[in-house]
Amino acid sequence: MILHYFKKKENKEKIIATDQYKKILYESSSFLNDNNFFKVKDYKASFEIVSIFIIMFIRKNLLEENRKLYLKVNEELISLFITDLDDSLREKGIGDMSIGKYVKSYVKKFYFRISKFPNDNNLYRNESFINYLKMTDLIKNEDFISVTKIFNDKFAYFIKTTIKH
Repeated sequence: MILHYFKKKENKEKIIATDQYKKILYESSSFLNDNNFFKVKDYKASFEIVSIFIIMFIRKNLLEENRKLYLKVNEELISLFITDLDDSLREKGIGDMSIGKYVKSYVKKFYFRISKFPNDNNLYRNESFINYLKMTDLIKNEDFISVTKIFNDKFAYFIKTTIKH
């Protein structure tokens, strides 16, 4: 009887993380396809945008009232991201013998991105976010202020439309 309760609680966190991850993937894809300021629209650009939105979600989750729940949700979110990296790299044709090396390099990139991501949740006109975008080498024009505003507005929009659990 008690084990059933723990399993059910774990499922709740996994459900929240899965819902958030699906939303991140959908919004990242539409963000990449709807804007023409990206240098290229490839796997690297997709990885960078998904990473940015996941980091934003993780930071947002840490501000939620039920912090203990959202720490578990964040763990699940990262786990889903790593599993998705593995699956998508396999779809690109990376074999079993070298998939671990590729996933490890992307996970290292992701954690490096977290360490360089600005702490301010309002990214518009944030010099550190502009520097962060320059580091990712995603943007083809020099109008980083308007791009940061677009990122900020997009994130604010899909945070507002994310279903609360």
